[in-house]
Amino acid sequence: MRGRIGLVLFCVAISVGTGPANAAEVLLHYLKRDIPPPPTLSNLDPIPEDLGLAGARVAIDDNTTTGRFLGHTYTLAETVVPEEGDLLDAARAALGTTPFLILDAPAADMLAIADLPEAQDAILFNTSEGARDLRDDECRANLLHTKPSDAMRTDALAQMFVSKRWTDLVMITGSYPADKAYADAMRASLAKFGLKLKAEKTWEFGADMRRNAAQEVPLFTQDFGDYDALIVADETNDFGRYIQYNTWRPRPVAGSEGLSPQTWAPVVEQWGAAQLQSRFTETTGRDMKPRDYAAWAAGRVIGEAVTRTNTADPATLRDYILSDQFELAGFKGRPLTFRAWNGQMRQPIPIVHPRALVAQAPLEGFLHQTTELDTLGIDAPESTCTAFD
Repeated sequence: MRGRIGLVLFCVAISVGTGPANAAEVLLHYLKRDIPPPPTLSNLDPIPEDLGLAGARVAIDDNTTTGRFLGHTYTLAETVVPEEGDLLDAARAALGTTPFLILDAPAADMLAIADLPEAQDAILFNTSEGARDLRDDECRANLLHTKPSDAMRTDALAQMFVSKRWTDLVMITGSYPADKAYADAMRASLAKFGLKLKAEKTWEFGADMRRNAAQEVPLFTQDFGDYDALIVADETNDFGRYIQYNTWRPRPVAGSEGLSPQTWAPVVEQWGAAQLQSRFTETTGRDMKPRDYAAWAAGRVIGEAVTRTNTADPATLRDYILSDQFELAGFKGRPLTFRAWNGQMRQPIPIVHPRALVAQAPLEGFLHQTTELDTLGIDAPESTCTAFD
């Protein structure tokens, strides 16, 4: 449904059938809770009805391409749960058929599902929540994350600021919880890389910026004085589009708008990404969104792990996914792997504007003793997650 955020579960059940040795039938069940998004100033970027689900469908096609040679078949079932529907009941029903679920839901819902008795031996995937707590104090051993954390994206942007020597920074933050969470992550990232904010403001305008942006935004940003870049924390896509080119001083805009760190973007074309973009567009008739990519990656993790281990045993698959042997070709220039200390998928972060890829983090010069990908997000020494010990 248009403009909806949902709970998504990919339910995977594998059974041995006739045909080639180790033949398997893989059923993925898509379960969505229908939640309306918050109101915004513009509807120029409508949320696709199949957001996330489209990524799952393409993952099924990709899994099938490999699976047919091994006697594996993949199918997808889809269910929508109303906003007031019983989410945990739906999760229990899903867990009754499979130990593999992929979630698109608020953090509290993910934790509730992860804590179900029926889920203790399951493998759950987070494709929608960037909250640090899910990967830190509130981590769960049965919850893996194919969506980058907020910290991974803001660390990528902080590396860009250091690289460009943009050290005089200001920020405007929206009023929604997602905006505030992004701003919190941004402050932590700036501190991590030796930067700090010169000034901050909260966006609280109720006026229609479609008519008033050219008058209101210059006045709103005038007392920032001079600066190198303006950070916008607007994860709901409410006001950020009206900031760029309307500021009092002509300076770069970055963050949720302008120069933006993203999970995925249509302008990512290198490393074979154009092939994935083309497959997705041919299947759906639209561009691939970040949530589509996270859902695609989760579906592919399952397919890749089953292919490599030739088993559907969740304990075996979890051990393999978290091991040094697991790699997923994610069309980002480096193999995607998982952090064994909190279940986060390591992945490069494209830094883009609407027309081009500007850079891909980790940027050159940011080193790490194990892998430069661990300069993005929570590294092992700073992690407080104990569930994976």
